[in-house]
Amino acid sequence: MSHFRKILVWQKSISLVTKIYKVTNRFPKEEMFGLTSQIRRSSISVPSNIAEGSGRESTKEFLRFLFISLGSLFEMQTQLEIAKNIIYINEEEFNLLYEDSREIERMLASLIKKLKDNN
Repeated sequence: MSHFRKILVWQKSISLVTKIYKVTNRFPKEEMFGLTSQIRRSSISVPSNIAEGSGRESTKEFLRFLFISLGSLFEMQTQLEIAKNIIYINEEEFNLLYEDSREIERMLASLIKKLKDNN
């Protein structure tokens, strides 16, 4: 696989992590080791696993890391839903972050399919 920085879904997920950090900076301080930490860790896991997987020796290994990345994305989507429900983020913020995450989800699914088809 080419260098991970050239992978568009990695670039998009890095952008989402940046947005997540900005939004979670406003969460209550008592959430620092709770929801704030969880959302940040799951969001960071998305581009991190794309990068790690791209450096592996086989397509099969890369696919495994892409699936981990997808799972982390679903975890983050769930945590954003919780943050919205307890009014740590408003509806508009949620919708923007969720739509970004859905775009990344579609891109990951497409990359996974392409790699599976070519393998």
